[in-house]
Amino acid sequence: MLLQDFLNNGDIFALHAGAQITEIGDGYALAQMTVSDYHLNAGGVCQGGAMFTLADLALAAVMNGRGQLTFSLESTISFLHHALPGDVLTAEARELLNHHKIPYYQVQVHNQRGELVCAMTGLAYRTNKEVDSVC
Repeated sequence: MLLQDFLNNGDIFALHAGAQITEIGDGYALAQMTVSDYHLNAGGVCQGGAMFTLADLALAAVMNGRGQLTFSLESTISFLHHALPGDVLTAEARELLNHHKIPYYQVQVHNQRGELVCAMTGLAYRTNKEVDSVC
């Protein structure tokens, strides 16, 4: 099974949130989500947890994209702009440091107008286990 299919179908929480991986490359991944009414908080804008879920899914894709099972150790997110129903959010994840055990990543989430909605950094732990063994 391909990593993209494994994550899109295996991450039940992200699946129910409407987040889906659209691309995985070498040190790179994209995920997308369209903001719906069920993503809204009491203030009428996209709830931070929904945006975190999208960014975290892209992070999981880029972390595991090199074929070794990798887990997040720490993620920090900054919310910079609101998102409204109908907004299409795209999370672009990039590997900034390909360390053999503790790699480092950045995820930027933009809306369809190119506005930076939130930014995440992530530190991970890369195991010796192959991703294929869990897919």
